[in-house]
Amino acid sequence: MLRSKSIIATPPGTTIKEQLEDRGMTQKDFAARMGMSEKHISQLINGDVRLTPETAEKLEMVFGIPARFWNNLEAIYQEKLIKAQAENEMDEEKEVCKKFPYRELEKEHWVPEAKTTEDKIVNLRKFFEVARLKYLQDTELQKIACRKLGVTEKSDFALIAWVQEAKREAREISVKPLNRKKLRDALPEIRRMTTQRPEVFCPRLREILSECGIALVFLPHISGSFLHGATFYDGKKVVMGLTVRGKDADKFWFSLFHEISHVLESHIDKEQGADANDEKQADRMAADILIEPSDYAAFVHSGQFDADSIRHFANKCEIDEGIVVGRLQNEGLISYSWHNGMKKKYTLS
Repeated sequence: MLRSKSIIATPPGTTIKEQLEDRGMTQKDFAARMGMSEKHISQLINGDVRLTPETAEKLEMVFGIPARFWNNLEAIYQEKLIKAQAENEMDEEKEVCKKFPYRELEKEHWVPEAKTTEDKIVNLRKFFEVARLKYLQDTELQKIACRKLGVTEKSDFALIAWVQEAKREAREISVKPLNRKKLRDALPEIRRMTTQRPEVFCPRLREILSECGIALVFLPHISGSFLHGATFYDGKKVVMGLTVRGKDADKFWFSLFHEISHVLESHIDKEQGADANDEKQADRMAADILIEPSDYAAFVHSGQFDADSIRHFANKCEIDEGIVVGRLQNEGLISYSWHNGMKKKYTLS
């Protein structure tokens, strides 16, 4: 017997037991009459095994009750069993559902509008393409390389949702087989895009990465995720998702090259995903790709961080001046309040 809040699933074995009691028949005697083992009869009475059509025919002979009655009891039991299990699992998943930023996912049209928690759970199951939300912990979703600034339980659930949407959108993008050499050769051209507007560089950037085997997806920031970008395999396709936290261009380009570094260094190939050392390596590589280390060292040594000096250095490096400002701010060489007017803001879709 299985209970949920509104359903009681009673196995046909309960009725069999009642018949035995009414007739004063022992299970041993009953087993002999049925031509079955006592163990099987015990399992039948407890609902541990199904009542088959063959068993129903035997019950008709022993009890004189039509086989269709027993078959109907079994069908009703199985139907209620499934509903009771689903109801109990729904209750278990309500706590999991609360951890997802559902209203934000709804606002982005990733999931349909929902008025009840039950509707949210069903919509999330369909969004994640899993029969139950609890199965998410057994998926490959954690094997990703990503750039984020904090780790909380809330951020992990927001990240899982963000990655799933990146997967879904990447399915519409055709890519060639992954070619790391081609990607490395394309770095100078991608780097020069930092001086262009998004409407100019986005189509070309997507084209280049597609030729290298990467499906590039731009997604909105999900509150609490601390996420800038993530890269992972979906089947044989490499998916790279990027967002713009705060819409700062310098953060966008650093995140892009951080994710590219994960691909170049094969961090995405690791069984358990990128680790802390991989993240540090990707940070270092991203910084070095954007500004050649010896050039940056000479610039820092000069100690000239006024707007004109920064602009001159950026022009010499053929990169956006805001990237230089962001690097100096991040390394504590200038205050975060300095030169923010030199930093561009992007709106990507």
